[in-house]
Amino acid sequence: MTATTTDHSRAAADGAHSHGVVPAGSRAERVTSFDLADIPVPSGREEEWRFSPVARLQPLFAETLGADGVTVAVEAAPEVKVETVARDDARLGKAGKPGDRTAVSAWNAVAEATVVTVPAEAVASDVTSVRIDGVSQDATAQHLLVHAERHSEAVVVIDHRGVALLNQTVEVVVDEGAHLTVVSVQDWADGAVHAAAHRSTVGRDARLKHVVVTFGGDVVRITPDATFTAEGGEVEMVGLYFADADQHQEHRLFVDHAVPSCKSRVTYKGALQGSGAHTVWVGDVLIQAEAENTDTYELNRNLVLTDGARADSVPNLEIETGEIAGAGHASATGRFDDEQLFYLMARGIPEVDARRLVVRGFFAELIDEIGVAAVEERLLASIEAELEKSMSVITGVPTAAE
Repeated sequence: MTATTTDHSRAAADGAHSHGVVPAGSRAERVTSFDLADIPVPSGREEEWRFSPVARLQPLFAETLGADGVTVAVEAAPEVKVETVARDDARLGKAGKPGDRTAVSAWNAVAEATVVTVPAEAVASDVTSVRIDGVSQDATAQHLLVHAERHSEAVVVIDHRGVALLNQTVEVVVDEGAHLTVVSVQDWADGAVHAAAHRSTVGRDARLKHVVVTFGGDVVRITPDATFTAEGGEVEMVGLYFADADQHQEHRLFVDHAVPSCKSRVTYKGALQGSGAHTVWVGDVLIQAEAENTDTYELNRNLVLTDGARADSVPNLEIETGEIAGAGHASATGRFDDEQLFYLMARGIPEVDARRLVVRGFFAELIDEIGVAAVEERLLASIEAELEKSMSVITGVPTAAE
């Protein structure tokens, strides 16, 4: 693709470095609180909300939210324990404090939570699936905790479908030596509005793979945070998104290297098409003064398939110590590459098939990294369906659905 690219890499730093607009100063200075009064309703001018359709998210800022807009069903691996607990359960709130208005509203409004526990030393023999179905457009709060105890291993898939107005908290706690993969799929129908705060902690020598896949819904805003609590931890954040006409998809990440000798990798890719399609990716990485020997890199790529679509990409990297193993970030947004298309067509490949090949190639590497066959198959089918829509726009020939 033809792209506008920013790339910043370094093996060491003498002080703080930031890329993008951060008017409030260090990302560490953001207000976090369990108290609604500490985080007011945004106007849309705040850094956290400047790209967001605040008016469309307004119902999720309320102090009171219901509980009946979604149903939650869990199919757990035999080794995994599932509970429904009251909001005062001592295990809740351990993965960090809310950091924006939807997150604090969700925390205060929820009445109960679903807790998925992978017991110590257990290795799950199957994927655990958490199915969240929208059943009404009543503004709803929902809470999920996934806890991988010491030296356990598991894969948990969170699957969102239907139509809902959902304000969600997902807590992920990965204890010492545990290996956990969490995949969140936003496959909403038209009309859905979804805000989700994913807060994670990663313990000593623990590994977390956090995957976000967003295709459906009118407005989806996911804010994954990860904090290292002991040395030797690793976090891999992977994201794929495909926005269509009038869809807003926003992913705001924060990785907090608060302790020494941890590693993080962030890779998000998105495609967008149609008038009013808007994607936002903001990646914040903070390397605190105590976090010597940190190794981190974040990457965002966006492919704009048609006119009228807009992608915003803002990587931010703050370094407070000069003793690091490596740190860098890169961002690129570009239109479909006509030269690449011509190259394929010159070799006898029809235009429609050539376009499919380019887009599939754009996503292929990340799809292979997910590691959950059922999710990978759904992704390929969803990409194919989106490409059918773009082919209809380009060629003027309606799809079968139309």
